[in-house]
Amino acid sequence: MFVPRHPTIWAMAGSLLLAPGGFAAAQTPAPDASSQTEDSRPEKSSTQGDAPQTAPVTPDAPDGHVPYTPPPEEAAQLPPMPVVDNEEARKEADSLTRDFRHEVPVALKVSAARKVAWITLARQQLEQAGYSIDRPQVLVVVDRNPSVQRLCLILALPNDPDWQVIGSTKVSTGTTGRKYYYITPTGVFTNTADRLGYRALGTKNENGIRGNGIKGMRVWDFGWQWAEKGWLPSREKGQIRLEMHATDPIYLEQRLGHTASEGCIRIPASLNVFIDKHGLLDAEYEQWAAVDIRFRALLRSDRKPSAISGMAVVVVDSADYHPDADKTAVFKDMTDTHKIAARG
Repeated sequence: MFVPRHPTIWAMAGSLLLAPGGFAAAQTPAPDASSQTEDSRPEKSSTQGDAPQTAPVTPDAPDGHVPYTPPPEEAAQLPPMPVVDNEEARKEADSLTRDFRHEVPVALKVSAARKVAWITLARQQLEQAGYSIDRPQVLVVVDRNPSVQRLCLILALPNDPDWQVIGSTKVSTGTTGRKYYYITPTGVFTNTADRLGYRALGTKNENGIRGNGIKGMRVWDFGWQWAEKGWLPSREKGQIRLEMHATDPIYLEQRLGHTASEGCIRIPASLNVFIDKHGLLDAEYEQWAAVDIRFRALLRSDRKPSAISGMAVVVVDSADYHPDADKTAVFKDMTDTHKIAARG
């Protein structure tokens, strides 16, 4: 995650842009190199090779992230988004659940009560964001509640309230009490073709930490987002570069399940590979891979994209969930001790 720590001034054709804060706080702020710690960008690569590839730095993209505007002629050649009916989608979700149990050894059981809470909260965020479930697709639902810190893959179905759990693991989101650490924002964040993610090179920072995990781990980039400053009692907001990525396999992965990041979503390496291999957030990337070599270079050559792949991460907070008294008791009594995934 990239965090701007000091106001930055850009002079452009006689105008002045201030970020963050000031009259143009909504403009993309420039990250300060001093802000790069274990969660920050250690490298930028859009291929699976060794050489990082960065976009040119410009006033409109001060960190090198250039919004991608597809040429109209390329857009016309895009293959259609995969669509299956609800019955086929459930069969695919069952298959993914079996794969999840084998491929993600840190998987956790999901109780019926937690499933209801996450689906209810995810629906609320989707409605607020105007994100329509118009085809069966996987949603990555992240619960930032400090006492929960979980991620759940959920099959969302149009015109069917019985959404299906595929698998769940511990994660770490933004923490409080440490300067320049932001609280991961709630909302719907999409992996669209206007931003090209990258892969970790596995380099270590000055503390010997691989902030994005070992070489080849996928980093999903959700762009600049407003987030609360976790070190301020006022919870004033600033902008962060929201990402989801693996973390150091030796020092930090064992600590997942607790708030720890500067605002990004840290996930286990095995889950990173699972989402990447099955293309669960790459529905739009797969379309563009057919016409653009940059997307083909980023995606795994051995991938098996799912027919129910989506592109949305939905961050919720189960502290905002208020069921009736008996359901509350059940919800508080849930544990994370069973290392299996369940449909729920």
